[in-house]
Amino acid sequence: MDHCTRFSPQGSLDAIGVRMRQMKMWQAVEQKVQIRQKTIKHRPLDKLLDAFINILAGGRGLVEVNTRIEPDEGVQKAFGRQACADQSTISDTLGVCTQETVSQMREALQVVYRAHSQAYRHCYERCCQVLDVDMSGMPAGSQGEGVTKGYFSGHKNRRGRQLGRVMATLYDEIVVERLYTGKVQLEQSLQSLLEATEEMLALDEARRKRTVVRVDGGGGRDEDVNWLLQRGYLVMVKVKNWQRALKLSKSVTMWHPDPKTGSREVGWVEEPHPYDRPTRQLAIRSRKTDGSWHYRVLVFNLPDALLFGLAAQPLLREPSLAQLGLAAAHAYDQRGGGVETSLRGSKQGLGLTKRNKRSFPAQEMLVLLAQLAYNLLTWTRIQLAARSPRLGRFGPLRMVRDLFHIAGRLRFDSQGRLLEITLCHTHELAAPFVQAMSSPLAQDGMALNLGQI
Repeated sequence: MDHCTRFSPQGSLDAIGVRMRQMKMWQAVEQKVQIRQKTIKHRPLDKLLDAFINILAGGRGLVEVNTRIEPDEGVQKAFGRQACADQSTISDTLGVCTQETVSQMREALQVVYRAHSQAYRHCYERCCQVLDVDMSGMPAGSQGEGVTKGYFSGHKNRRGRQLGRVMATLYDEIVVERLYTGKVQLEQSLQSLLEATEEMLALDEARRKRTVVRVDGGGGRDEDVNWLLQRGYLVMVKVKNWQRALKLSKSVTMWHPDPKTGSREVGWVEEPHPYDRPTRQLAIRSRKTDGSWHYRVLVFNLPDALLFGLAAQPLLREPSLAQLGLAAAHAYDQRGGGVETSLRGSKQGLGLTKRNKRSFPAQEMLVLLAQLAYNLLTWTRIQLAARSPRLGRFGPLRMVRDLFHIAGRLRFDSQGRLLEITLCHTHELAAPFVQAMSSPLAQDGMALNLGQI
């Protein structure tokens, strides 16, 4: 084999590495983050980059750096690395990270986000921004910092940490993520998550009035609902107190079946709970396996047109109470395809819960690297969708597992600069990937094409 040619089992990922360097994403990290650790063979930030590449390559644990990244010289060079650090030294670097390091990383991600995100450039005059907020359990070993007993879906008496996430749902972008101890739930974190979101998206009073915040019952305390209303947000939130939900549901005089599910009915609360600002309140009841009803109450202040828009339904000129109620319920249901889907994508596609560190700041750094990876996948998918609708429908799992593992041959010049990537022409995803990515990569004079490997 010619010394200027290298084979890579992840040739398509190499193209993503080149594109990432074009976008100068890691440059922001280099400028903001300082890790106090002696450099022996690899700089601390280089080892952090190796961990990031491992996430994009589908590595679940840091140990997979040694099998996925270290043997692949092509992927190292595509991301600007000349060699790969051993997983043990990467782990040591994460271990010396502090809360100051985490804050610096957040600043770097803000620079990257504002430079490349669609949500930051959202036109509030044209339509409302939609933010979904949720918490998700991060099970971990009992020796870790911040690891406590708490609520972990499907795991009784489990220990771990909690992850708070704010999604810009219209664009499938993670705006803010924060790691908490295992006991913290949304009622303790909602306001701090949204305050960080306001800074990230520059949400002033006028923009907040054009921003919808959807939250499940964990954020349905009176204090949180009133805080959201006082901040001027458009809200869709479930009442947290089940006893109040039952009491409010008793004032419903007419229930309307939901043809979408067949086991759910909605009805307007005629004696609503008073909040600091006017709201509409919709009771939702679902049939349980024993035949009894489970009651919830949805609190919102959205106008009719926005309800139908979020529910992806045509606006009716004079909607009935049943049609309005169903539109509100369906608009809230869309939350499941936003933040909940994104959390599944991060866990399945990016191995979010598979990498656990004893140090709390080290775990936060891993979370932030996964956040950057998720948004890079989203921005890449936008480019892919413009040329290949099929690839534009891929989620994180399909992108990391399938799309980024197209074998390729890389050609370098005598100075080690990547000139050409040739992807295996027999791979079913190679042709649409080349069609979508060749033009952006050509801006730096790099060729992406198909051929026999």
